[in-house]
Amino acid sequence: MITVAKAAATAGNIGEFLEMIKFEHTIFALPFAYMGALVAGVQLPSWPVLFWITVAMVGARTAAMTLNRLIDRHIDRQNPRTAMRALAAGRIKVIDAWIYTLISFAVLFLAAAMLNRLALLLMPIAVFVLTIYSYTKRFTWACHLVLGVALGLAPMGAWVGVNGSLDAPAYVLGLAVVTWVAGFDVIYACQDVDFDRAKGLHSIPARFGLARGLLIARMLHVLAPILLTAVGLMLGLGPIYYVGVAVAAALLVYEHRLVSADDLSRLDAAFFAMNGYISVALFGFTFIDVLWR
Repeated sequence: MITVAKAAATAGNIGEFLEMIKFEHTIFALPFAYMGALVAGVQLPSWPVLFWITVAMVGARTAAMTLNRLIDRHIDRQNPRTAMRALAAGRIKVIDAWIYTLISFAVLFLAAAMLNRLALLLMPIAVFVLTIYSYTKRFTWACHLVLGVALGLAPMGAWVGVNGSLDAPAYVLGLAVVTWVAGFDVIYACQDVDFDRAKGLHSIPARFGLARGLLIARMLHVLAPILLTAVGLMLGLGPIYYVGVAVAAALLVYEHRLVSADDLSRLDAAFFAMNGYISVALFGFTFIDVLWR
């Protein structure tokens, strides 16, 4: 009975942890990492390389999300929308969260070492960006761009993992992800605009208002397909890839039709469903294009 109880408690703790870091939202970043790996050599990467890219991505995102919850736990307790998060509500101990973070960074270090020397040398930059993001909303409304950089490192890191170098198309692809992520994070921040202003926190909606914030998000999402098109031109990708870019652009248009300054009731659908579809669609069409070639 004791063993069963301990097993149930452990499973519950793991479940709380996975819920805390929104593990299922790895789908936002992982397809872009795979996309970076595909276009790096315009061919399918080897299975060992793909495996270690996956391990690196999971380690990096897990560490980043756990750190974010740790750093923001005091703020989260005051926000009705986030007060029941596991760390804020005390369902996960702070020491346990720090252990999860250190293990995740160790996993990232191992994966980078297994890929190549440049990946290992650049890893501290990724750790810095992943760490600093959680503090940025305390002093700048550009925090959305920093989050964009954090996820934009995913395809760039995968490129390094495949090629052992950073070339111009990798930067453009990373910038495309920056604009896409920053845009949807601005939309997401709209729901906390009153709380952020009351607590002196920074975001584009809090600084410029809901209407202008959504306009800035739209501008960022206009840039994303343009940059993705530039990646295709730089690498000589085929028509199937451009169909994927067009599908992503159409989904972005639809995402913005779901929300307005006067109606944020469908914000969750715009944030979670649409952005998952976009990342998967882009990777899928890129995969087909490379496979076809």
